[in-house]
Amino acid sequence: MSLPVLRIKPREGKRARAGSPWIFSNEIALDDATRRLEPGAAVDVVLDDGVALGTAMFNPKTLIAARLISPQRGETLDAAFFARRIHAADALRARIFAEPFYRAVHAEADFLPGLIVDRYGDVLSIQLGAAGTDIRTDAIVEALKAVYAPRAIVLRNDFQARTLEGLASETKLAFGTEPGEVAVRENGATFRADPMTGQKTGWFFDQRENRGFAARFVKGKAMLDVFSHAGGFALAALAGGASEALCIDASEKALGLAARSATASGFENRLLMRKADAFEALDDLASQKVTFGLVVADPPAFAKSRKDIENAARAYRKLARQAAATVEPGGTLVMCSCSHHIDAARFHAECAAGIHQARRPARLLRASGADIDHPVHPHLPETAYLKCLVFTLD
Repeated sequence: MSLPVLRIKPREGKRARAGSPWIFSNEIALDDATRRLEPGAAVDVVLDDGVALGTAMFNPKTLIAARLISPQRGETLDAAFFARRIHAADALRARIFAEPFYRAVHAEADFLPGLIVDRYGDVLSIQLGAAGTDIRTDAIVEALKAVYAPRAIVLRNDFQARTLEGLASETKLAFGTEPGEVAVRENGATFRADPMTGQKTGWFFDQRENRGFAARFVKGKAMLDVFSHAGGFALAALAGGASEALCIDASEKALGLAARSATASGFENRLLMRKADAFEALDDLASQKVTFGLVVADPPAFAKSRKDIENAARAYRKLARQAAATVEPGGTLVMCSCSHHIDAARFHAECAAGIHQARRPARLLRASGADIDHPVHPHLPETAYLKCLVFTLD
């Protein structure tokens, strides 16, 4: 099909020419016809020398103005197109996971920019983070129905990035009946997740491998899960043989999910919970000289924009210092960050500084990111958002 042509300015588009799927607004030769295009419109992208990059979804109102979705010009972005891409993404997961609990589509890394799909068995929770996917909601839902035959599809379009695309915030059922809480099996435990009201899409699949790794250090020991949300690290530790686990979170609803997960896994007698501010709770534990064999600090993003970087860095340093004070000699400290504006080197430096301020000699055992169902586009290193550091403290 014939699409409008989006032309790149002379001497611009170097990243796109090298393989990046993003084209920024200052790289585009805008004319009146281009400015009048509907946000999310499909366009053919052509460099100044006439080389075609393929089909993109274009939004004239955003910094990331064009998101390449196909190397072919004139691609028809209909339900059949999305079904082919989603099927290819899921075929990769099927080779890795024995059970249907994983991130099925991870945006640009699965060649579907602006689309996240998390799978909870026969329930799908999706996020549409770009105008180009938002205006194609119906086609995407039809594609998901064709690939998975789910009983429910939930739209979790209640995240900040949508505002940058000029999109409204909403959570609603796109197909089927409201699923309520769903079971997620992982690392020897059964968790309860809520796709309609839980954080993000209802569960954090990205930490699966990190939860399993941390659980290796806790057999017969008590563990502390700070910013626990629904108790992912705590339940994995209990499955790994922890004597008990304490979850600290400010959300009573999240702690309720943790409690029901513990019951479903038979761990209810070993799970403790405290609704509290994490920083205040850590100070209280340190003042009482309470220590744990494993301490995990996995806060929400401290830096949601570049202007937050310095405040976030100080918060990570403080958190590392406080958390280190609650680790028993020879114990393990896990520090995590999902702030993509804080790069791995800066996060490492702030954690190291905080541990040093706590006067705890430390060794770094492992530095990792998100699990394998969260691939990174090789030309978008900034999308490697998750950092997880595992220290042993003397």
